[in-house]
Order: sequence, then C-alpha cells, then structure tokens
Amino acid sequence: MTVLVQQLAALLKGGRTPARLWEELWLLYGDEHPPDGGPGAAVSRHRGSGRTGALAASSREIRAAARVAARTGSPVSAAIRAAAAREAGSAARRGAGRTEQAVWVELAACFDVAEASGCPLADVLTRFAAHLEAEDDAEAARQTALAGPKTTVRILTWLPFLGLGLGLLLGVEPLAILFGTPLGLAALGAGLALTAAGRIWSARLVRSAAGAQW
Repeated sequence: MTVLVQQLAALLKGGRTPARLWEELWLLYGDEHPPDGGPGAAVSRHRGSGRTGALAASSREIRAAARVAARTGSPVSAAIRAAAAREAGSAARRGAGRTEQAVWVELAACFDVAEASGCPLADVLTRFAAHLEAEDDAEAARQTALAGPKTTVRILTWLPFLGLGLGLLLGVEPLAILFGTPLGLAALGAGLALTAAGRIWSARLVRSAAGAQW
C-alpha cells in the first residue's frame, strides 16, 4: 500500500487528471489493456512484473470502485470507503486482517482533506506515503527486535525435553523415574504445567510487545 500511494502521488505530479489517475493505476495492477492504446498502453506491457502479488484481492475491488467513480465523476473518496467497508466485512468473515482496508480508508480521507482545504492532492499523498513508510520501517524494526525473544521462547519450551533425551543417553533412565514413582508423576505433571504456563505467558508478552490485539 505504501508503494501504491507513492504511485498515485507520482502520477498526479506527472500531470494525470483524476480520471486518468485511476485508469493508469488500474493498468499497473489490473487485468485490462487500455481500450484506446493511449498513454497507459506502455504501462500495461509491464503488468506481468508481479506487482499484483503484493496486494490482497480485496484491494482490486476497491481500485475498481475508485476507477468507476472517477470515470462517472462521482466522489472517489466515497466509493473507496464504501468498497473498503464491504471488503472489511468479507475479510472479517474469512478471519483475515484489515490492514489494507484501513489504509484505503485513510487514503479516502486524504482525498477529502485535499478537496476541503485546496491543498494539492499530490502533496497530501506524498506526506501520507512518507507516514506509511515510517510505519513500515517501525514494524520491521519491531520484528527484528522481537526475533531474539521469540527464539528464546522456542528454546526454553523444548529445553526440558532435550534434558530428558540427554538423561536417556547418559543411562539415567528418567522416564522410569517419572512414570514409575508417585513423586516422579507429580514432578512430571508439575513440569508440564509450568512449561505450558511459561510458554503461554512468554508468547503473550511477545505478542503484547508486537502490538497484537487481544
């Protein structure tokens, strides 16, 4: 979505009209060749470069709605919001995330702000793209910082089982002690309960640090 907003800003700075803006964006991501062989024809030859794989299928429906609105002279922001609301409902039923739909709603707000304030839409979109890029960088930094704790959680989860394996290799026969005596069974139950509790708690801490919603 960051790249898409940057492309919109670049097309506007290149002199594209609002109607042509969504037409050329459709050529970049869509499945249709330009009907008139116009300026977007050169762009359509690069459709197979894999850009579509970066966006969810729901974004295609939102782009289609914006394209139709721009063609007919209807408010593009209203069309984006309506399509994003429909796709958000579908994503919720599928259990999918709504990140792209949220960005689309924010993009529609950019169109409203530019229209209400008279500020050039290209400048508004450029600032919005910079904001999205900063969020992407922050998320990447957060995931990098969390890589160590996530690995630690996995290692600590498997460490008791590795200890059992090491005991078997040394000939101590820990399984006979654990399953053959009351104290062994009690230790086994307590160990499994504490391991599960530690795993759940550590995973919860990691998800909380990652900003996951509970």
